[in-house]
Amino acid sequence: PRSFSAAELVRAAPAPLQPYLRLMRLHQPAGTWLLYLPCTWSIGLAAAPGCLPDWRMLSLFGVGAVLMRGAGCTINDMWDRDYDRQVARTASRPLAAGDISTFQSLVFLGGQLSLALCVLLCLNYYSIILGAASLVLVITYPLMKRITYWPQLVLGFTFNWGALLGWSAIKGSCEWSVCLPLYFAGVMWTLVYDTIYAHQDKRDDIMIGVKSTALQFREDTKQWLSGFSLAMLLSLCVAGMNCNQTLPYYSAVAAVGAHLAHQIYTLDVDKPEDCWKKFASNRTVGILLFIGIVLGNL
Repeated sequence: PRSFSAAELVRAAPAPLQPYLRLMRLHQPAGTWLLYLPCTWSIGLAAAPGCLPDWRMLSLFGVGAVLMRGAGCTINDMWDRDYDRQVARTASRPLAAGDISTFQSLVFLGGQLSLALCVLLCLNYYSIILGAASLVLVITYPLMKRITYWPQLVLGFTFNWGALLGWSAIKGSCEWSVCLPLYFAGVMWTLVYDTIYAHQDKRDDIMIGVKSTALQFREDTKQWLSGFSLAMLLSLCVAGMNCNQTLPYYSAVAAVGAHLAHQIYTLDVDKPEDCWKKFASNRTVGILLFIGIVLGNL
């Protein structure tokens, strides 16, 4: 019997569409969640005391996250198609496998960005400018693995832009005393989960000459991840204090800390399947914090 999942939806799609859906990683929604959740935190914190988050904005940002994550994956695969052919985990990606051409992926990218622009134009002028500024990060991030051992940091700057954008979409501008600590917490979180993710490919990365924090930290990975997690938790506390959050919020921050501690303690960086499992579990981290924000606001 077929299960209801993103992967099943992609497999059930017409055959000509499937390479494009796989190109935007619709069959692997973990990354979309990790892009979307910082938006929900910001929208939740911006809600008036005693009120639920704006469901229209949550929906709009959900659509935007699917489109922009898809566009980011398309750009990444266009830059990396030659590298992807040399890595076992990525050799079957549509561009690397030759299922679609570079020109076809470029046209598809244009369509995704056009739809994402339509979503962005539903926001206020401040948010339109702020959102458009993130495109520079989206385009340049895939190049960072060729330049620095810290591409995960650049991904953090890119993936957590919604922590700024969500607040401005509700309020009309950013309250920097809240948004910057929230953004910094998201960046630290990305360094945790994407370093774990990068350990899946470290042997192939060494052979083909690309860089990552996994290769930078090596046997010290758990110490670095612990430091990033602590920085994330402290930043979340600062953001909460600056917008008068209440006990449920801090309880959620504590639960996030416990989840991260368990992830790091039980992580086996030499087992790709364990790295994937720990990476994907970060959706729970983001959802826990969002629930805490909503309850704390109420």
